[in-house]
Amino acid sequence: MINFRITKDNGLVTVGAAERRSWIDVIDPDREELSLLEREYGINPEHLQDIMDIDEQARIEKEDAYTLLIVRLPVLDPAAEVGYYTIPCGILLFSDRVVTVCMRNCVVLEELRAGRVKAFDPSNKSTFVLHLLGRAAIVYLRYLKDINRRTSAIEKDLQRSVKNNELTQLLSYEKSLVFFTTSLKSNEILLEKLQITKWLRIREEELDLLEDVVTDNKQAIEMANIYSDILSGMMDAFASVISNNLNIVMKRLTIISICMMIPTFIVSSFGMNVKIPLEDRPDAFLIIACLCVGSALLGALLLGGRPGFTKRRPRGAAGMAGAANGAIVLPAGGGKR
Repeated sequence: MINFRITKDNGLVTVGAAERRSWIDVIDPDREELSLLEREYGINPEHLQDIMDIDEQARIEKEDAYTLLIVRLPVLDPAAEVGYYTIPCGILLFSDRVVTVCMRNCVVLEELRAGRVKAFDPSNKSTFVLHLLGRAAIVYLRYLKDINRRTSAIEKDLQRSVKNNELTQLLSYEKSLVFFTTSLKSNEILLEKLQITKWLRIREEELDLLEDVVTDNKQAIEMANIYSDILSGMMDAFASVISNNLNIVMKRLTIISICMMIPTFIVSSFGMNVKIPLEDRPDAFLIIACLCVGSALLGALLLGGRPGFTKRRPRGAAGMAGAANGAIVLPAGGGKR
């Protein structure tokens, strides 16, 4: 879909055809629309292929007729396997217009179209790029806070019951954080090039805006790294909890198996070719059954008092998560010897 937008007194409006100093907004183009962009504006088809490649990293290139910038924008899709991910967005700066090509719609472009960015003017190419990158950094921060809030809710659920569904959700958010960190670092490299090179021709009054964008992008990178470290520690902690719970179950099953071996040995001894001393008594079965039960209880009592089989209260998921995050978990009694 191709839309043509220009700035008027009442803000950004949509027009029916391309005009001078307009913004050509291309979202999810098909082959015919890509061919139209090649014919009408002389865009290199390889550049369009790069923009439509979901794995393409941010970069800047200079051509004779235009300057190409590819940035990574965040996307939220609840129906996808990984709800938070990033996509490339191509910005082609011509002498009299700006063309953006994106494989799907996203919040960053929607907020630009809705006029939520102050002093947004597509006719000014340098401010257009800086406003788009700045809005992308803000949306990154917003999504990172959402991920942190969702992981905190899942952590509370895991403290009550460790289930595969919650662990799968945590793994999905961990992938999202990896995508965000990679894309933010790619955008950071692009911003560094904009500061060094003169391709964008940033004026003196726009340097403050550029610094704000760089600061927001660095803040998003630091936040993504912190949340990723916390989530990794949480996953390790709950993996330890699962392993600890499995060890407790196996210990109990081992105690039960050993206790059941004692009456089994007694019964099997009477099954050999030996004289049974109680064969003439009518209550022999009851006596042997009581002997088996008593021996099993005696074995359970003896094994329950051994150091290797003493019952200890397992440390909960909250304590494991706190240990993974660097918290010191003291034993009962305040840690005094």
